[in-house]
Amino acid sequence: MAYKLGWFSTARGGGSRALLKAANDCIKSGDIKAEIDFVFCSRDPGESEETDIFLDQVKSYGIPLVCFSYQKFKAKFGSRVKAGTIPPWRLEYDREIMKRVEGFHPDLCVLAGYMLVVGPELCTRYNMINLHPAAPGGPKGTWQEVIWQLIDAKAWTTGAMMHLVTPELDRGPVVAYCTFSIRGKVFDSFWRNVEQYPEGTPESQTARNALFDIIRKHGLAREFPLITATIKAFSEGKIKITADKNVVDARGKTIAGYDLTKEIDARISV
Repeated sequence: MAYKLGWFSTARGGGSRALLKAANDCIKSGDIKAEIDFVFCSRDPGESEETDIFLDQVKSYGIPLVCFSYQKFKAKFGSRVKAGTIPPWRLEYDREIMKRVEGFHPDLCVLAGYMLVVGPELCTRYNMINLHPAAPGGPKGTWQEVIWQLIDAKAWTTGAMMHLVTPELDRGPVVAYCTFSIRGKVFDSFWRNVEQYPEGTPESQTARNALFDIIRKHGLAREFPLITATIKAFSEGKIKITADKNVVDARGKTIAGYDLTKEIDARISV
């Protein structure tokens, strides 16, 4: 029986489509022995031109599609929320998702451009993984925030990781990861430019922006291969998630993430 994937996306742009295509291509080629059991989209048809292109893509692949607009659902609830709590509509929205996909039985769910924080009930029901654009132990936040923190810290390495989704944002156990140096001949001239100008000057900001761009280029080149390599590792039983949400290897030994650095480096050219 094929390894089954659930695919969650808000489908805001081309990145979501490219990622779905990358996974589907790997499956169709036989590189990944799995099938996408369903795609869930948190927007309805007609809400966004970009999303509609994604929905048409899903249909062209013959994958079952479930749509449920979080914006329309959210509008039914009041906006008052106690600080530090999950808005009531979010919990109810997740419960509605579970009703809509209860006929499917995915072994693993992938968040791919899914722009909502997953609540405790949904991530307890399913094994869900998400990309974070930093190495294990690295900065938290969006990819933009991560890169600025790396620059401010004068970091030497970074990476990307897939982590288990938990109610605490970007803090679930690491599932798989890759790392790379942001020093050496590709990067050193950019660092020198940053260091030679006083902070706060236009020249300094221009230099920082250039360093930001080169770090992003090398990080982005690794993200899609990491996601597909992680899915492949799961489908081959090299990584597993236990009932109590521990990440283990093929022997059942708890691991702090599966290191895919060599495999990813062999697949990219930047």
